[in-house]
Amino acid sequence: MTDAERGPSDGPDQLPESESEWRERLEEESYRILRERGTEARFSGDHVDRDEEGLYRCTGCGIVLFDAETKYDSGCGWPSFYAAEAENIETEPDTRHGMSRIEVKCSRCDGHLGHVFDDGPDPTGKRFCINSVALEFDPAE
Repeated sequence: MTDAERGPSDGPDQLPESESEWRERLEEESYRILRERGTEARFSGDHVDRDEEGLYRCTGCGIVLFDAETKYDSGCGWPSFYAAEAENIETEPDTRHGMSRIEVKCSRCDGHLGHVFDDGPDPTGKRFCINSVALEFDPAE
């Protein structure tokens, strides 16, 4: 089943157990980002300019990661949020590519989402810089 076929949900009851199952479940670009820690091109994602009320869910498992109320235009080329659903994300140091950053991952499926920086707006001072393909948008009703 592809990302589009699944649609937003509270997440599947069971997550894939192997990388081959993840490959079957996710579209190619989603797999590259979520499972191989890739990055989409700046300003290429569907959610960069989205300005609607709703929730952003993990493409890999469907749990809520961000509320659209915390989204803002940082100018960086990826969807940016100043707060996350703290219980649904994990962070860890990322020193790949000769940089020192903090990686943001889904706490349920361990999917790579993006990075968090300390140059965001009030009230948190955080900028969660997230790949669009790692997010499904669930509009408010």
